[in-house]
Amino acid sequence: MLTGEPYIPETITVHLGPPNSNAQNVTVDFMTYIKNVASSEIYPTWPESSLRANVYAITSFALNRIYTEWYRSRGYDFDITSSTQYDQKFINNREIFDSISIIVDDIFSNYVRRQGSIEPLFTAFCNGTTVTCDGLSQWGTVSLAERGYTPYEILKYYYGDDIEIVRNAPVRTRTPSYPGIEQQEGMAGNDIKTLQIQLNRISRNYPAIPKINQTDGIFGAYTREAVLKFQEIFNLQQTGIVDEATWYKIAYIYTSVKRLAELGSEGVSFEDTEKKFANELKIGMQGFEIREIQYYLSVIGAYYDAILPVDITGYFGEETEQSVKSFQQVFGLPQTGIVDRQTWNDLYRAYAGIVESVPFDDESSVILYPGTILKEGSSSDYVRILQQYLSYINQTYPDIPAVNNTGYFGPLTRQSVMAFQRRYGLAPTGIVNGALWNDITGLYSDLRYGMDKRPYQSPGYTISSEN
Repeated sequence: MLTGEPYIPETITVHLGPPNSNAQNVTVDFMTYIKNVASSEIYPTWPESSLRANVYAITSFALNRIYTEWYRSRGYDFDITSSTQYDQKFINNREIFDSISIIVDDIFSNYVRRQGSIEPLFTAFCNGTTVTCDGLSQWGTVSLAERGYTPYEILKYYYGDDIEIVRNAPVRTRTPSYPGIEQQEGMAGNDIKTLQIQLNRISRNYPAIPKINQTDGIFGAYTREAVLKFQEIFNLQQTGIVDEATWYKIAYIYTSVKRLAELGSEGVSFEDTEKKFANELKIGMQGFEIREIQYYLSVIGAYYDAILPVDITGYFGEETEQSVKSFQQVFGLPQTGIVDRQTWNDLYRAYAGIVESVPFDDESSVILYPGTILKEGSSSDYVRILQQYLSYINQTYPDIPAVNNTGYFGPLTRQSVMAFQRRYGLAPTGIVNGALWNDITGLYSDLRYGMDKRPYQSPGYTISSEN
């Protein structure tokens, strides 16, 4: 299922036959698609209110198919079919009626939804003569329009008083919901939050899937357990990693249990799609997410001569923008200077490749951040190294508690991390990301060796022990 608020796609891919047929796929402009379907489904001589109500229904139906990824989540390479048995009539290259074209030009970026829900309503409809259904009757809209009903009143007549029309939705290129990179333990982002919400809702119908206690956008042990159980139930390879197949199976089951592709949809609330992390990071922004990308750029810049290193300040200024552009140039991305989803994924891949190339030697000076967030419940050699660093720091700063090097991130480790964050004016989350790992290892290195002996040198940046 697509994440975030719906939008109007620039194009839509139509399968010219039933889903399982060998028919051709055609990709057409979305506005052209709506005009084609409306010209195929209804008569141009009908009253204007009737035509407008039908265009709203046709548009919302198509957007629901795209938003829920109804076909793509099942492995198909199209968004909708031309079969009226499953979807709505589309006749490739057909003539478009002028009266319908004018109306679509006016309202094609509007759609119907339930109040309090975010997804386009599955606006089921039928002709109302040879075929009847629970949704809109196409011929019935004519008689209502002749009685003076407005388009909105016609829609309420068929779909209920709790609907609303979203107007002027943004138009943009349709992108798949799958992030393009496998989601696994230690990763964080809006895609993880989406998975957590979907898995928790699925668990109501499949109680064997354990609840994820915090939908915080961080892939921790609870999320991994839920993914493993989901994969077991639905006969997927049990890895605990969300690859493309698992992602779309979760999306498909979520759509099914919430009946999002039905007229009686349970609905997706605004809270379910609320973003925890910024979609794009760009010049002028500041905060922990900026520190994170600056950390990655600093490390990558130490290994790639063509990528400009950057200070870790938490502010996205011109220096960071130029560093991002240099990264994008090296990795063949549009040089926008903006960290979008694709740039972030490639940053992560590049950093992970560096971590894999640097031998893990806990007897060396300091260790690179593993590339995965460490939080309560984590268990690994990297947690043990973190505990070792915090305990050494405790010898100089006793307000940062020492912890046993168990390799398990429990409440005591969380308290020590939070104490470190408070001492250095950082939000006391108890969560260790790349930037915080850099802070801890930098101080550890200064205290133990009297200099920065990390595997890279972040130019101009050290964490001051005087803060």
